[in-house]
Amino acid sequence: MPEWLDVVVRSFLFIVVLFLITKILGKKQLTELSFFEYVTGITIGSIAGEVIMGLEGNMWHGVISILIFGAVPFFVGIISLKSKRFSDYVEGKGTIFIKDGKVMEDNLKKERYTADELLELLRRKDVFQVADVEFAVLEPTGDLSVLLKKENRPVTVKDLGLVTPNEKEPQTVIMDGEILDEPLANAGRNRRWLETELDKLNVSIENVYLAQVDTYGQLTVDLFDDKIKVASPQEIPLLLAMIKKCQADLELFSLATESEETKKMYHHNALKIEKVINKLTPYLKN
Repeated sequence: MPEWLDVVVRSFLFIVVLFLITKILGKKQLTELSFFEYVTGITIGSIAGEVIMGLEGNMWHGVISILIFGAVPFFVGIISLKSKRFSDYVEGKGTIFIKDGKVMEDNLKKERYTADELLELLRRKDVFQVADVEFAVLEPTGDLSVLLKKENRPVTVKDLGLVTPNEKEPQTVIMDGEILDEPLANAGRNRRWLETELDKLNVSIENVYLAQVDTYGQLTVDLFDDKIKVASPQEIPLLLAMIKKCQADLELFSLATESEETKKMYHHNALKIEKVINKLTPYLKN
């Protein structure tokens, strides 16, 4: 066999072997690899490169070596699932850098981090003042997890005591001008509805690059021609505005009438609609 053909065969073989080993070991990102997995990955890559180009060597010896290096982290991962002590030793544990708002200088020195490096890690988390931090831990992957003090955390809907609807995944119903029937069905819509909505926007399917249906059943589109602007969906905001107008009209009617009984009726119904508005606003307000 010519040398060039031997290199081609070895390359394809090791691409398949490395792909299968990677699939078996999992989907961890590079920043999530433990030190042990990182060293193993470098070694496997070196073995593969050496065997592919080292034509004087036996190719199958390289395959066996790679299989061994692939099997070791696989079984280490299984043992780590069963033994926390073993997992802590192999993959490492988190190191507390800030506790109760105080910097743990000894832990910084233990991990060979300077104050400047700590501040850099905090800035990556959009934190520019150590005094804002309640707790921070350096994860085994080298990433810093930060818990801000309660008064410095962003206000959430729960903090305000509001109720909001759960949002579902938007369904992509048109891609590259082609209708996708399965996502359309998942959104509870059909092609006739889609064509009607596109007619409202004065847009043809062929001109649509991407179209999605959101949680509330509204259609948003992106056209091939970026110069053409498409109006945002208005059905839900208009519905909310209409309900508020009804409530306001009832209040006006109660002020305009001279009959006490009619005044009470208008006012009572206006209050009922106000309660409905308060319940629906999180769902209807975008």
